[in-house]
Amino acid sequence: MATEIESFFLPAAMRQEITAHARQESPRECCGLISGRDGALTELYRMTNTYEGIDFYRIDDMDLYRLYTDLDAKGDEIAVIYHSHPVSVAYPSSRDVEYAAWSDPVYVICSLEDQESPVLRAFRIVDDLITELAIN
Repeated sequence: MATEIESFFLPAAMRQEITAHARQESPRECCGLISGRDGALTELYRMTNTYEGIDFYRIDDMDLYRLYTDLDAKGDEIAVIYHSHPVSVAYPSSRDVEYAAWSDPVYVICSLEDQESPVLRAFRIVDDLITELAIN
């Protein structure tokens, strides 16, 4: 018996924005958040990657705190955490899994391994378990 894959709706404009952000930051990883309310995505926020290397991301703590406070005041929540893999596949690295502290948001990864054909994939990461979601 086949298991049905959970789907996740990511509007085309947000897909394009994530890809544009990834290309702009390459060869470093980009990172950002998408807010949501009542199951609908509301706004994409490009965040600052404070990690000094090119193979990981770390969202600026103060930027994250300010955004979290603003979203909470509006009744929104962090629905998506996205980042890029400029030279590798769109799959969570062991470090991505290790630092996936929040279980509710969907994690979206944009791979630029093939510069001409970027790939976006979505995942839930809970207690080191990775579950892929179909992007619609």
